[in-house]
Amino acid sequence: MRILVAMSGGVDSSVAAARAVEAGHDVIGVHLALHKDAQQTREKARGCCSLEDSADARRVCDKLGIPFYVWDFSEEFKEAVIGDFVDSYARGETPNPCLRCNEKIKFAALLRKGMALGFDAVATGHYATIDDDGYMRRSLDENKDQSYVLGVITKEELDHCFFPIGDTPKPQIREEAKRHGFSTAAKPDSYDICFIPDGNTQAFLGRSIGLRPGMIVDTEGNELKEHDGAWNYTIGQRKGLDIKTPTADGSPRYVTDIDAATGTVTVGSRADLAVTRIEANRLKYLHPAMEGDFDCEVQVRAHGSVVPCRAHVDREADRMTLELNEPLSGVARGQAAVLYLPSPDELGDIVLGSGTICGTE
Repeated sequence: MRILVAMSGGVDSSVAAARAVEAGHDVIGVHLALHKDAQQTREKARGCCSLEDSADARRVCDKLGIPFYVWDFSEEFKEAVIGDFVDSYARGETPNPCLRCNEKIKFAALLRKGMALGFDAVATGHYATIDDDGYMRRSLDENKDQSYVLGVITKEELDHCFFPIGDTPKPQIREEAKRHGFSTAAKPDSYDICFIPDGNTQAFLGRSIGLRPGMIVDTEGNELKEHDGAWNYTIGQRKGLDIKTPTADGSPRYVTDIDAATGTVTVGSRADLAVTRIEANRLKYLHPAMEGDFDCEVQVRAHGSVVPCRAHVDREADRMTLELNEPLSGVARGQAAVLYLPSPDELGDIVLGSGTICGTE
């Protein structure tokens, strides 16, 4: 097969490329340029698209003896990821930009371009696996599993995906990189938001959205403090509220709701964060079992806990309702709800699909 490997410049994509070559595929490495001026991303940071990362990816490809290219997806990234991030916060939501990048760039724009150029599949260094029936499974390394951030792609895209390292624990991947002599072997994992150079999300949103004063109120509607913008807050937030009036019993306050239209941020107790019902839209289907009424498990954050639930999926209405068997805390609109079937074998749990959370109770 002709394989296009998305080279982030990290150890995982380095070993993914090496394994694709060792498997006998016709491989090229591609680094995605996501900014017109790559200098705006932090050198030595834990992002994934700086000039340093591009150079690391090139050195790996040189060692493997495969072609290396840098493809410019900056305009697509600006609109589909940065724009979505800002617009989502302006609506009072809490988006995951890495998840949106996977959905719109790595497994949509990149795959379309690769297929147009005659490639059969896109390979990445994500920790997930694809079983013999073509369905996505969790990685066998549960600590590194990334199936959650992949749950937003489509089955058609998955049919042209290749995850060469999803069956291997991370320490072994680093050892494999060392044996190849890759400079990325000891490189730290990436987790920063690559398009916020100084790491100050609030300042970035303030510049992008602007001042939108509103009130912080308690669950009874009592006004506690004026704020500069609801984008400063996320569901479940405790720190940084700076409310001078204490609660009657001295208990901490948490952000429990954000109404961006009125600028109202509601705070309450930890118990007020409990959610037992989730509504989601923008559904993505990775398995035929994701239809009608069924029992499954749901995960709502990249490293969050998984809880059993009863799902009702209405494909025609592009909407699903999840009745949780036990409460979840800190569930916010804009997050993804990814559904799983517990594994019937020695492989990881089966990824059914996902939706974007649009309401909770």
